[in-house]
Amino acid sequence: MRKKQKSVMMAAALSIVLMAGCGTGNEGNANNPSSPAANGGSGTATDKPAAPFKLSLMLNLHEPEVPSDKIEKLIEQKTNTELSIQWVPDGSYDDKINASFATGSLPQAVQLKNAASLTMFRDAIKDGQFWEVGHLIDQYPNLAKLNKDVLNNTSVGGKIYSLYREVALSRQGIIFRKDWADNLGLSAPKNIDELYAMLKAFKENDPDKNGKNDTIGLTDRSDLIFGAFKTVSSYFGTPNNWGEKDGKLLPEFMFQEYIDTMNFFKKLHEEGLINQDFPVTSKTDQQNLFASGKAGMYIGALGDVQSLSDKVKDVNPAGELDLQNRIEGPKGTGIWSTAGYGTVYLFPKSAVKSEEELKQILAFFDKLMTPELANLIYWGIEGEHHTINNGKVVPNEDTKLTNREVKPYQSLQVGGQSTIPELLDPEFQLPVKAKSEEMILDNESILINDPTTSLESVTFIEQGVRLQEQIKNATYQYMMGDIDEAGFQKAVDKWLKDGGQKIIDEFNAAG
Repeated sequence: MRKKQKSVMMAAALSIVLMAGCGTGNEGNANNPSSPAANGGSGTATDKPAAPFKLSLMLNLHEPEVPSDKIEKLIEQKTNTELSIQWVPDGSYDDKINASFATGSLPQAVQLKNAASLTMFRDAIKDGQFWEVGHLIDQYPNLAKLNKDVLNNTSVGGKIYSLYREVALSRQGIIFRKDWADNLGLSAPKNIDELYAMLKAFKENDPDKNGKNDTIGLTDRSDLIFGAFKTVSSYFGTPNNWGEKDGKLLPEFMFQEYIDTMNFFKKLHEEGLINQDFPVTSKTDQQNLFASGKAGMYIGALGDVQSLSDKVKDVNPAGELDLQNRIEGPKGTGIWSTAGYGTVYLFPKSAVKSEEELKQILAFFDKLMTPELANLIYWGIEGEHHTINNGKVVPNEDTKLTNREVKPYQSLQVGGQSTIPELLDPEFQLPVKAKSEEMILDNESILINDPTTSLESVTFIEQGVRLQEQIKNATYQYMMGDIDEAGFQKAVDKWLKDGGQKIIDEFNAAG
């Protein structure tokens, strides 16, 4: 009986999705490459339905089990496609891609996890082993909406080979204990001096009113990028990874603003305003310091406010959080930006034999950006994986269900909220979570961009990670007081000697 009920629900959901697709109004347009006419038919009612297009993909899987094919079947019906998906566990994904590339057995569409993965394939892309798509994207009504700046950030040799999944350009900001600030008569900090003053008050003025000197200002972790350091560095006006000085590109750590940021953290450490072991603290321990009421400020992803609020209230139901994303520094207000993309898709010539076949694949991804399919991929089936309230999505409280049946298929998404405005927003039960989303959007008006995102340095690709580790270690040593500015300069000189100067020269030659 239970199986029969599921079949009825599945049929009903399928009918709804198919009916919604019939009302899009432009799928029979011969000027639309994703339409029947563009794929060789006349688009009239008398045409014989085309056979499903067979498409193979490799997708990254973060869950322990291969997902149910419920959503996959709906996608196939709507796009007239027969999908063959290789689900590869996240921990072995890069190894699987490399092995498949070496044996010439990649599928037609290959998902790369991040910018670092894309960098690994730059040489193969330049050697012509993947299809260029930049000259075709504007022929597709939905793909044409992809952000040209973000596409450029994925480029290799000035050409576009990828479709990308959007990520926020900057999620960074400050989360602090509002109840502590209220107890001390403090409002959200607006500049670096006020930021320091709040941290000092959280340490010295008994913000939780328990009569004990048992709190600190800031909790941080061993991460110079997604921890507090890079965000605070933005407040001081440090370039984002690389900046221009006297007409020449130089790494961020060769700017005075980077030194100023290290001095700020050194002062926090000396005065006990930050957890003393932050260079070796994990993210879990960092968040636990905040949740347990030991620290009053967390600098990182603004979206973390939801989980942090839940954890704080588990310890203290009266605990309340607030946010700030704009901190004025010596050069004004700014925040470091990502490249704007997370995963990307490449199309290997070993699997895609012609440009005509490539166009069919692009037509598939174009259809995935239609509102009904974009929402299906991201939120699942209405009534089963979520409900709608006042135009907002309320996800099923059974997160195991959505993690198992919906989340893996989010890997298929191309673009995002800015390119698919009809992608439904979630209903936030916590007002400060809604505020965090507003601030993430506001960050887009104060971005500090990395000028080397679309540039190439062979030495950086081959040695950049190893060399950056030298600077990372020296940065922590400086902030802990183990070396002075002269000692830090020695580390920079070593970086230059060991290959850093070649990186500088190559980026400047490519610019």
